[in-house]
Amino acid sequence: MRRHMRAVPLIPTLLLLAATLGLMVFAGWRGAQPPDVVRGPRMAPWRFLMLLSGAVAFLLVIHLGALAGFGPPT
Repeated sequence: MRRHMRAVPLIPTLLLLAATLGLMVFAGWRGAQPPDVVRGPRMAPWRFLMLLSGAVAFLLVIHLGALAGFGPPT
């Protein structure tokens, strides 16, 4: 482990994971709604936001594994 970098503690990692999972579920729900022609085009790319938050959640799960002690053998 590098000494000059501070590790992100467990609680902020869990909070970020919960927030990204919430955003992923919300964006997935919004992206699945049928388009409304009367209101015009959607201004938020909900499917892309869902994929992006899923990728961030995946990285946070990997970070949780590193905090738990899993990692490459040294």
